[in-house]
Amino acid sequence: MKNQPEEGVVNGPSLLGKLKAASGGIYIHIPFCKQACHYCDFHFSTSLKKKDELVNALVKELELRKNEFKGTTVETIYFGGGTPSLLAIGELQFLVDSVYKHYNVIDHPEITLEANPDDLSYQRIIDLTNTPINRLSIGIQSFFETDLKLMNRAHNSEEAKACLEEATKHFDNISLDLIYGIPNASNDQWLENIETALSYNVPHISSYALTVEPKTTLASFIKKGIIDNVDDEQAHEQFHILKDRLEDEGFIHYELSNFGKDDYFSKNNSAYWQGKPYLGIGPSAHSFKGTQRGWNVRNNSKYIKAIQQNTLPIEIEKLTLTDQYNEYVMTGLRTIWGVSFTKVETDFGTVFKDYLIEQSKVFINQHLLYIDDGHIKVTKKGQFLSDGIASELFKLNLS
Repeated sequence: MKNQPEEGVVNGPSLLGKLKAASGGIYIHIPFCKQACHYCDFHFSTSLKKKDELVNALVKELELRKNEFKGTTVETIYFGGGTPSLLAIGELQFLVDSVYKHYNVIDHPEITLEANPDDLSYQRIIDLTNTPINRLSIGIQSFFETDLKLMNRAHNSEEAKACLEEATKHFDNISLDLIYGIPNASNDQWLENIETALSYNVPHISSYALTVEPKTTLASFIKKGIIDNVDDEQAHEQFHILKDRLEDEGFIHYELSNFGKDDYFSKNNSAYWQGKPYLGIGPSAHSFKGTQRGWNVRNNSKYIKAIQQNTLPIEIEKLTLTDQYNEYVMTGLRTIWGVSFTKVETDFGTVFKDYLIEQSKVFINQHLLYIDDGHIKVTKKGQFLSDGIASELFKLNLS
């Protein structure tokens, strides 16, 4: 990427159809957690009673959907959740083996496990080194007890530090998550969080603004005045503190929420942003190919029952050309690669390219977007606002 200008100047098995792309990924949703984080609106259960049935259902879904990836090579396997690190080593291995049994997998796929610090004991880390899992995504979120208690995280600060101390001895490819914009967390405290993370020499950091989702405990506490509301201006400041500090340390800000050293970008997430197909396995998991997307039922019992009856509990949405254009603009603007005028014209037509150019002008004049080698990208000033800017570049779906 060129240096950015100054501020003025970044089912049956065939339900999803035959995938045309040469490569793709598999996402496996593990819908269990020890306790509910106050900010989380993902699908999960704090009861593990159905864990055995659920794992068997995941394996069966992988088999039922194998024809969807005929001709497609699996490059990434991603265990998300929920809390995938709650699964036993044997269960994780069972799922990986099932992918290899039914799909064409490259020689050295990226296999990521999302994990919480309280699950990563010394022995657990050692056990994980004996599995095909080669990347850990650790949900640190903060190194401060006050933040962790506010968010109702299951781990404490010492566990966060201890797991990183041990994990970095045994895994080279580690990402950690941090959350900024936490109520009453100062900029100095946020910078200390960043410095602590950097002290472990991890090659990848994902960081997200604390978002108040409807129907979460956090939303309820804010409404009742128990917790202060999120300060958007401070979140904006902390985003730029993060960006400046990580780039000083050689991290590449390759996507709005993701920073990686050379050769350590998340292959799984990069595939999403670049429009590659993926299969979402498990309750609430989403799948995507260029012309349609699907999502599984958001209920563990209904999911298990359907799979046991050889039925895929999935809804499908056909994507119009306008939907596909909007999706590309949304994902492209979040990344260092931006949105290609040539791709827009080739994939969607001249009308879409002309529309993109026209809609972009106001943001270029405001120094929020710029053009670089035939790509429209967000400036440093515009990065925090990229999702909102993208929505203004959308075309209305009139078909």
